[in-house]
This record gives sequence, structure tokens and C-alpha cells, in this order.
Amino acid sequence: MTSTSIVWFRDDLRLADNPALRAAVDRGAPVIGVYVLDEESSGVRALGGAARWWLHHSLAELGERLREKGSALVLRRGAAGDVIPALVEESGADAVFWNRRYGGPEREIDAALKTTLREWGVEAASFAGSLLFEPWTVRTGAGTPYGVFTPFWKACQLLPSPRAPLPEPREIAGPRSHVASDDLDHWALLPRNPDWAGGLRERWTPGETAARARLHEFLSEDAAAYDRARDEPSAGATSLLSPRLRWGELSPHEVWHAAISSGRPVGAFLSELGWREFAWHTLFHFPDLATRNLRAAFDAFPWPRLHPAQLRAWQKGETGIPLVDAGMRELWTTGHMHNRVRMVTASFLVKNLLINWRLGEEWFWDTLVDADAASNPFNWQWVAGSGADAAPYFRIFNPELQAKKFDHDGRYVREWAPDAAEREPIVDLAETRAAALAAYETVRHSGRHAG
Repeated sequence: MTSTSIVWFRDDLRLADNPALRAAVDRGAPVIGVYVLDEESSGVRALGGAARWWLHHSLAELGERLREKGSALVLRRGAAGDVIPALVEESGADAVFWNRRYGGPEREIDAALKTTLREWGVEAASFAGSLLFEPWTVRTGAGTPYGVFTPFWKACQLLPSPRAPLPEPREIAGPRSHVASDDLDHWALLPRNPDWAGGLRERWTPGETAARARLHEFLSEDAAAYDRARDEPSAGATSLLSPRLRWGELSPHEVWHAAISSGRPVGAFLSELGWREFAWHTLFHFPDLATRNLRAAFDAFPWPRLHPAQLRAWQKGETGIPLVDAGMRELWTTGHMHNRVRMVTASFLVKNLLINWRLGEEWFWDTLVDADAASNPFNWQWVAGSGADAAPYFRIFNPELQAKKFDHDGRYVREWAPDAAEREPIVDLAETRAAALAAYETVRHSGRHAG
């Protein structure tokens, strides 16, 4: 039987610096690329609407690039534990390669598949392609996971430097016989009736080609101002690489090496890559990060009865707080929000409206193009005060002071919420801050608060 290799693409929708793809190509056998839309496996979180939009377009470009190289992308839908073995039997493949995932349910799926395939006599191998440092390689002196970013990042920098990125294959031999594939359009990943994605189309071009172009543009034009202006939402100094990394159109190794060889001051930017690593490090050790307080003391927090009208006002950007409303409207329109404003809008929801952080995390999961299983809940828990390296609960972002400091000329608010100043605020910032601090006393006096 002729050898055939399957490359299972997941959150690594690229040809360059793809260790699983490189292993398959180096094997010298025909390659079948497959993407599995898995909405059935237990514990795997269904994608949000904005993420589904991005995935459609990124898969379309990946399929086109594979065809240009001589191969193809097979699309299958179902539980990966069923789909991959079925494809192996159908194609006669004798090797399956993938890049590792770090969420709890995903690791269980991958480990079970590796066992099954090897029992069949099929080579099954996984590779490090999505993080600079594997989570199990970064431990405290006591052998425990880090809970604070600064010592975590220092420990990372004592490890061997991130490897150089792998080159894109020149050619990829396709399968010798036809392998059936779903039609991408039939997956209905794009919104219809209504089509709310106009702002996403205007802001973004998904895919590896555009990702690499944006990396070059950022490093050549914007990186010099990054450290100074990254907190100003209208400055245009942010990298806009987060969805590229989330979908693996760029690997962190590509970004790291491009940054350090750019000749630009990139220390602050690289620390943001480190924060991403820290989020995945935390998820690896605490798989229920999206639903469970990392600091158990916060289980005692007395969330009041939910007022749905206040939650809807926050979601729609109709709170009467200009910076909050601008951020939430930018999010809805573009699938993205400036990082400083993300912190302000999240703080307002949790600490002024006293709405459980999980509801905010769910909204961002549905509306952000860059929402991933680690960074989204990790950052929400950071703002709420319940997570790793968390901001103290009493650190409450005042959106009016934040606007004066970081949007002093009002450009950002005028762009996204020009009518916000005309609205009556739905809550009083001083009164709700006091209420939040009073509620926090319940946690502080529970006897379990870790600090």
C-alpha cells in the first residue's frame, strides 16, 4: 500500500512554520490536509459568531494555498475522534500529524486518538507549533505552575530561545486518489438573515498572506511607537496580530523572530506575547478557566440579581458612559476592541454593574474575532480579580478618568459613539464603585481570600 500522510489542521491555519505539515512533507509521501469542524465532542466549546466568520475565510485561503502547492484541504464535520480514524481508513493513510492543543477536552481527544491510531499501526505524532514554550516546561522551583506573570516570563527567558521558524514547503504532493470533502459554504459559518459582518469585512482580511503582510507593516511602521502609544485607542499603534495568532495564520515563533530582528524597540511587544503564553500556561493547568474562579475565595462573591436591561445596555453600547459605549460599539462593528478599552468595559460590567464576569466573557467569546479558550477567560478573570496575577478587586477602572488620560482629544469616542455624551448614564460611577467594594468585603472576610 502506498504511504499517505494526513495533516490535521486546527488552530494553525498556515503553511509556513507548521511543524506537523513539515513532518508530513519531509516523509516524502502524498499529503492530505484536513480540517474538522468539531461541534460534537464533549467539552469542546462551540465557536462564537465572529470566530465562525473568520474561520470561513481563513479556511478558504488555506485551501487555495494548498491547491497552489499541489495538495488540497479536506473539510469534514463531526467528532474528531470519529472523523480522523474514518479518514485514515478511507484514504489508507499510515501517518497522522498535528500540532498540539492545550485545553483539557482537546488534550483528551488528541491523546485518545494517538492511542487508537498507534494500535492500528498508524504513525501518530504531535508537535509544538502554537506556543513559544510548552506549558509543562515552565515551573516554579517547587514544581508548581506560576500564578504571577513577571516571574513566569523571567523563567521563560531562562529557557532555550524560541526555535527559528520553519520555511514554507515549496511543494506538497497531493493524494493520488480523490478524497471527498464537505463544501465550505454548506457549513454556514457566515452570518445570513441578517448579515451583520459588514464591519468585519471592512476591517479584516483573514488568511496567512494578509497576516504576514500585517506583521511586516507593524514592525516597519508602527512598532517604534508601540511602547509609547499602545494605550491610546485612536493612535493606531497596536499590532492587530491577535486574531492572526489565535487562528495560527502566524506562529508565535514567526512573530518573535521577526520582532527581534526588526531593529525596533520591541520589549513591550514581546511581553504581550508572554502574556499570551501565560494565559495558555494557566489554561493548561486549570482547564475550567472559563467557568470557575481561579481564586476559590471569589466563590463567595455576592453577585446581586441580574438586571437584563443593564446587561443589554452594556452589550449594545448604550450605557451613557462614552468610553464604554465606544468600545462596545467598536466590538460589535469590527469584532475587535482596543486592549485598554477592553479592560475598561470589562471593569464597568463587573464592578459598576455588578454583573458576573462569566456573562461578559460569553459576550466577548461570541463577538471577538480573536477570542480563544485561554486569553478570553484569563483576561476576564484578571479584571474581575478572581484569576491569576489578578488586579486587586479594589482596582476599579474609572471610565471617565481613563478617557481623559488615553482619549484626551475624544477622537476614539467621536468615531464609535458620537451620541454617548447625550445619554443619561445608567448607573452612578461613584455609588456603584462603593457598592462593589462593599460586596468585596464578603470575599475578604470569608477567610479564604489568597490576596
